[in-house]
Amino acid sequence: MTKVAIIRCEKNEMKCPLTNCFKCLVEKKEGFAGYDDCFLTGVFTCRCPGDKLTDLANILKSKGTEVIHFCTCTFAKKTDAGWDATLNGFCENIDTLIERTSKASGLSCVKGTAHLPKGYDVEIWK
Repeated sequence: MTKVAIIRCEKNEMKCPLTNCFKCLVEKKEGFAGYDDCFLTGVFTCRCPGDKLTDLANILKSKGTEVIHFCTCTFAKKTDAGWDATLNGFCENIDTLIERTSKASGLSCVKGTAHLPKGYDVEIWK
């Protein structure tokens, strides 16, 4: 069983209770489709400009986390036609933050949870 954590953006924490992220994790679909079985080990909110993100990742690692997923809203924007990865999400530096987090923690980091944009292939940093 893969132990998974989720990190979201502070800009969406008062609007989104992560309902669909949790549902997708349980159902192993969308960003979690690659798992045979997975278990949620924790959730953190990243606060701009992301200076504490590696600290959060290391806390998750100490609790047994093997993979961190970053919410789709960090890199994609919701439109009337669905989620669009060509329009920036809440974090303009998400790729840099994910890369830094993966290197500092040694954990795999996945860009995507629920509501993946049409045609989007999940990106993984190892």
